[in-house]
Amino acid sequence: MPKISSCSRIELIRKLRKLGFTGPFSGGKHSTMKRVGYRQIIPNPHGKDISSVLVKEILKQADISVDEWMAA
Repeated sequence: MPKISSCSRIELIRKLRKLGFTGPFSGGKHSTMKRVGYRQIIPNPHGKDISSVLVKEILKQADISVDEWMAA
């Protein structure tokens, strides 16, 4: 299985859009992205990268496989 590395917020948003999400939409403390029947909160690390652990958790919650993520 390929290793998931940390990524910037912009890269996370770009890949999620390729995987069928729309947004990000502002609101509350964090922005969100939507896909049919699902809403994902997008972290804002304030100039730092999003850790690989958090990226894996987002993929798990959104039901996205590692192979889909790497292909996006």
